[in-house]
Amino acid sequence: MSAICLHFPPIRYAAIIAGLFAVTLTSSCATSSVAPPTMEQEPEIQVLPVPRDWIPVVRYGRYTLVELAPQVAQQNLLLQVVDVSMPATLQATVGDALRHLLQRSGYSLCEDDPSIASLYDLPLPAAHRQLGPLFLHDALLTLAGPAWYLQVDDVTRQLCFVRADTTDLAPPAVDASTVKPSTTLSATAGGQP
Repeated sequence: MSAICLHFPPIRYAAIIAGLFAVTLTSSCATSSVAPPTMEQEPEIQVLPVPRDWIPVVRYGRYTLVELAPQVAQQNLLLQVVDVSMPATLQATVGDALRHLLQRSGYSLCEDDPSIASLYDLPLPAAHRQLGPLFLHDALLTLAGPAWYLQVDDVTRQLCFVRADTTDLAPPAVDASTVKPSTTLSATAGGQP
């Protein structure tokens, strides 16, 4: 008889297990009689208009406020400040200098126009080996010289040089009747030139 008691649990354990089983079955099928809470509508949040003199800023560090707006040179890339030294090559040309200047500017040169080849093939003057600090626009015009106009294609970010009209380069005509003779001051009279 003792062998039978070892293999089967006592009857009281069976009653506890049956009670737990009944409780789980009844609780999983039970429905709540509590009414769900009513959701109150939240009032609409009205966005106030931004004042015209408001400048958005963010604090960096203890005493630094930075304006949250792009800089002018970030909006107009030709206004970025450049300070470049041209590489020391023996046969540097204006075209090489223009390409070097535009390397990280976001712009590229028009290369397919044969009329521009005369500009690109010119030797680079020694005075142009160091440029800056200048605006990119001014540095480009300095390298090209007064005989060329700069055309900008903002869609493709391409820069093209167009030869200026030769009549624009001629000195203005001077009418001899409007020219007044210059006066000279002598050192003995106490005047300064």
